[in-house]
Amino acid sequence: MKPMKLLTRTTIYFLGIMLPLLAASAFYLFSQFNKEIRHEIDEELLNDQIQWLRYMDTVSVHNPVFNISTPEFSLRAVAQAPQNTPRLESVMLYQDIEGKKTPYRQLTQVLRIHNKTYMLTIRKSLIERDDLIKNIFNVMFIVFAGLLGFILSLNWLLSRSLWRPFYRTLEKIRGVELKRMESVSFTPARIKEFNQLNSALNAMIARIHADYRNIKELTEDAAHEMQTPLAIAESKLEVLLQDETLTDAQLQAIAQSSEALERLARLNKSLLLLAKIENHQYDTSQPESLQKVTRQYLGLLDELIKDKKLTLNTQLAGDASWQMPSALADMMVSNLLGNAIRYNYNGGKITLQLDDRQLTISNTSSRPAIPPQQLFRRFKKDSAVYDSSNGLGLAIVKKICDTCNLPIRYYFENGVHTFTISRFSTNSSPSFAA
Repeated sequence: MKPMKLLTRTTIYFLGIMLPLLAASAFYLFSQFNKEIRHEIDEELLNDQIQWLRYMDTVSVHNPVFNISTPEFSLRAVAQAPQNTPRLESVMLYQDIEGKKTPYRQLTQVLRIHNKTYMLTIRKSLIERDDLIKNIFNVMFIVFAGLLGFILSLNWLLSRSLWRPFYRTLEKIRGVELKRMESVSFTPARIKEFNQLNSALNAMIARIHADYRNIKELTEDAAHEMQTPLAIAESKLEVLLQDETLTDAQLQAIAQSSEALERLARLNKSLLLLAKIENHQYDTSQPESLQKVTRQYLGLLDELIKDKKLTLNTQLAGDASWQMPSALADMMVSNLLGNAIRYNYNGGKITLQLDDRQLTISNTSSRPAIPPQQLFRRFKKDSAVYDSSNGLGLAIVKKICDTCNLPIRYYFENGVHTFTISRFSTNSSPSFAA
């Protein structure tokens, strides 16, 4: 089920409760009103009966009243035993004026008048009553609908006003950045629960910012401290390599140690880059054109491409104007192009396409497709290129894409590996746009 806003869900629950309640109330009022009208009509019929009986007791059987027969009143002689109580019921009779059967409330009773039995019938038309009930029902419907609309609007306005501090807090949380956490604070609200929430968030943000500063300082200090001994060790090994008294085995051991130190230095540099990207510590003040960076690295890697006799196909649109932080653009292009060359075979192909919407780099390779669960994981590398790769290239590219909000896709088909980076995210505006 798709999540919905709290105010929307509250309104739906409110409607689910109020609509049946209002419908039941309307039905009850309608039935009670109908019952009261019928009771009043029955009382009128009984009063009319009493008046007619009093009148007939004072006149002779030859009076014209004993021969009257109308839709509202009739008196006829019958051979039945007198009835003690009148019978009240609803009937349908044809009415010439309406041209159809109409409802009546009818009173019937067999009476003894002047030593003879007569069937007395008195009726009251219910047409006006039905019209009255319909009008009342329409008025009730309008009143109930207006009342429901007013209650819903009032509930929505009140809820929106009451929940405004919560949405302000949510908006601030969405815009929180690690570098600027220290300046984030939540304004007090007039609702106790929201104040408790803001206090908890303020305390949590303070702890997160303190942890962030500690990790940042540790990363910077560790990187700085590691670089110096690594540089000293490499320089000492270079001096030893120039010693002519060393045996071949010793020279080989020193060379392997020097190579291991060089790999360790590259690893330290890559981890530092990842930490800086994750902590948003790169310089964004000087954006660089992605096309310019791509052309630059194609020139720098030209010798490697020629050494492996690779066929390079490039399609760089003249108006491709991606703007990215210079450091991130350099790392992204160098890692993707470096992988396309490193994992290619001699005589293979590299295709590079860049336009305003996406960057696509494809390369042939004898390697199989990269498993999805290992695609952008750190330290996942091919054993055949173990000595020249630290397994962080694609992880760095993915982190750059996430930071710049650039979706990246990978697919493999017919021995060709393809990476596509889109300039615009599907759910947000482009980052670092020109």
